[in-house]
Amino acid sequence: MALDAIVKGLMDQMAANPQPKLWELAPAQGREMYRAMATVLEPPAIAIGKIENTAMPGPAGEIKLRLYTPVAGGGAALPALIYFHGGGWVIGDLDTHDALCRTLANETGARVIAVDYRLAPEHKFPAAADDAYAAVKWIEENASQLGVDPNRIAVAGDSAGGNLAAVVCLIAKQKGGPRIVHQLLIYPVTQWKADTGSMSSFAEGYFLERKTMHWFFDQYAPGADPSDWRLSPLAAPDMAGLPRAYVVTAGFDPLRDEGKAYADKLNRAGVAAVYTDYPGMVHGFFNMSGVIPTAREAIAEAAKAVRQAFGQ
Repeated sequence: MALDAIVKGLMDQMAANPQPKLWELAPAQGREMYRAMATVLEPPAIAIGKIENTAMPGPAGEIKLRLYTPVAGGGAALPALIYFHGGGWVIGDLDTHDALCRTLANETGARVIAVDYRLAPEHKFPAAADDAYAAVKWIEENASQLGVDPNRIAVAGDSAGGNLAAVVCLIAKQKGGPRIVHQLLIYPVTQWKADTGSMSSFAEGYFLERKTMHWFFDQYAPGADPSDWRLSPLAAPDMAGLPRAYVVTAGFDPLRDEGKAYADKLNRAGVAAVYTDYPGMVHGFFNMSGVIPTAREAIAEAAKAVRQAFGQ
C-alpha cells in the first residue's frame, strides 16, 4: 500500500520547509510548535453543544478537565468518554486536541471529558499515569454532578494518550475499579523503546520518528524498567477481564506493530478487541481531519465502536 496522496503532499511540504526536530528543542518550544501545527491541520470551529472548563483534585495538585456536551446532548446523564491527549507525555494539551474532542462528542453522543494530566520532564513517570487513573476514579465518583452515567464510562487516547488509556484499564483491573466499559486506543504506545519492524521501517521521514520516540521516553521515564506495564502495557502478564477495545493504527507509523501486538494480546486473553489499520496513513492522522478526508472517516468509525459499547 502506498502512502495516501494527500499525506504524501503534506510530508513533501514538510520536507521542503524543514522545522527543528523535537529533540533539538526545549520542551516548552516543542509544545508551542505542536500547538501551531494543530491550528493548521485541524478543522476550524466545530459546533458543539457546550464546553465547560473545570478542575479536580489530583495526586499532586489540581488537574484541569474540559467537558464537551454534544449538540442536542441536553441535560440528561450521558455516557462519558474520558480522553487523554497524545504528545509523548511531553507536548500536547487540551487545546491541541480540542477539535478531535468536539468531533468525538458529536459522533459518539457522549460527554467527552479531556484530562490535562501532568507533563514531562517537569513530572516524570508515573505522574501522567497516576493523574489519568485519578481522573477516571474522580469522574465516576462525581458522575451525577458531571451529568455522567457512571455505568457507561469509556477511556480513549492517541499515542501517549492511548498508552494512558490502556494503562488506566490495567490499573482499574488491579484495583477492582472504576468499571470501564470500553477503551479506544488510537495508535497507542504499548512498549518502551520498542524494537519492531515498523519502528525500523519508518524510523525517519514519516511524521513521527524513532529518535523522537526515544526522546519522549527519556523525558518521561529515563532509565525505566521496560517490563513495568504502567509504562509498557504490552508487558502486562494478565489481560483477562479488561474492557473491550478498538485499536487503530496507521500503516506508515513506527508504532503500528506494537499497536497490533496489543490488540492481538487482548484477543488472546479473551478480550473483544477490534483492530483497524489505515494503511496509507501516518502517525497523528486523527489530528489532521481538517486536511485529510480519511481521518474524518476513521474518527467516525471509532466513534461507532464507542456508541456500540455504550449500547447506543
